Amino acid sequence: MKDISDFILNIIESVMDPEIPVLNVIDLGVIRDVDVVDKHVTIKLTPTYSGCPAMDVIGDDLERAFAAHGYTTQVELIMSPPWTTDWITDRGRRALEEYGIAAPLNETADKDALLNNKKLVKCTNCGSKNTNLVSQFGSTACKAMFQCDDCKEPFDYFKCLK
Repeated sequence: MKDISDFILNIIESVMDPEIPVLNVIDLGVIRDVDVVDKHVTIKLTPTYSGCPAMDVIGDDLERAFAAHGYTTQVELIMSPPWTTDWITDRGRRALEEYGIAAPLNETADKDALLNNKKLVKCTNCGSKNTNLVSQFGSTACKAMFQCDDCKEPFDYFKCLK
């Protein structure tokens, strides 16, 4: 992403993921490029996966956020390189955890947790790794459902995507 002003960055950071409202689009890592010419902003956005319905909402929200400041906006979806969970910022990972969604592990650990029932996913309530996979499918396609065996609380885990 080219150097952009703090003003433009603040506008972009005001747009949240509609499925995970504690993650702004910068921390989610879906903004690939921003180009500002006079009062026109072109934003290149990479979907988290090819059929993600949130991308249309994010595009509309970006347009509204910039329009409120007198800018016109063009949002372009780009598929390459494909988004990975590695693009979620450290601040975004902390926000996920604080919201009650376990941040993605690395690719190997993710497979071990989801397929081999290894106790690697940390409970977002008490911090224990004494957790079990309840379902490969959580509240959205990018999450799985876990439950802590210590505090008994259920929580989502954001699956690793490479």
